[in-house]
Amino acid sequence: MSSPAVIAVAGPCGSGKTTWINQSLKDATAPLSYFYSGLGRNPVDLMRIGYCFPSVQVMSDLPAPQVFSSLPDGAIIYVELDFPELFKPLLPKVRFCHQVAVIPPHLQDSAWHQWADQIIPGNDIAIPDAAKPPERWHAPLQGQVFDPASLEVVLTELMEGAYGDIHRVKGIFEMPDGQALYIDFVAGLEGVEYTELSIPRWLEGRPDRWSGMEVMGNNLQPKIISQTLLDGCLADEVIAYYQQQYQALSPV
Repeated sequence: MSSPAVIAVAGPCGSGKTTWINQSLKDATAPLSYFYSGLGRNPVDLMRIGYCFPSVQVMSDLPAPQVFSSLPDGAIIYVELDFPELFKPLLPKVRFCHQVAVIPPHLQDSAWHQWADQIIPGNDIAIPDAAKPPERWHAPLQGQVFDPASLEVVLTELMEGAYGDIHRVKGIFEMPDGQALYIDFVAGLEGVEYTELSIPRWLEGRPDRWSGMEVMGNNLQPKIISQTLLDGCLADEVIAYYQQQYQALSPV
């Protein structure tokens, strides 16, 4: 019997860890799992990988022995971390562990360098001040459908600092055409990433599947962000109207 192999991926917030893992999942052939500890109430990355890779087992906030004992022989598990020191409590007895750091190219010496077996150049972002770690705000959005123009206004205002000093915004949002979008913004990089998730369109009432967002930064104004988001959500009758239109356009 062979125990699972672990590929631990660490790096600062926004460096490109999940993007690198996504590419690795596309290329792998062994049974695969993805584990991200501490996602709590807003597992955006966990759900994105689950939607994009249905064959990958995704896990969060389980004790390490339980995580690894549930995997098939010969499996590969990708463990995503923000900081290297978070890895030691998770490390079981495994046949192989490869430690990868995805870090900004300008960073020449750090705890990530000392920890890693392999360095991957990531996004060229500023490293937040360790003495003032960013706040994290979560917004569950299941059942909400957004007007695209209103959502774009909210994201633009966030990026321009209307609701605090924003480092990162990411989320999964439902659109009137039944499609779900993954949206990602990293301070210091140009523009916002919009990715259509390859999941069935939801065209019957309010979507009964997970959606939500996470905002990271300093001096955040969560009440204002929350209210502004709600202002961009569509009412039942508007959702029904759009769904009727798209159903009429769909081939029988």
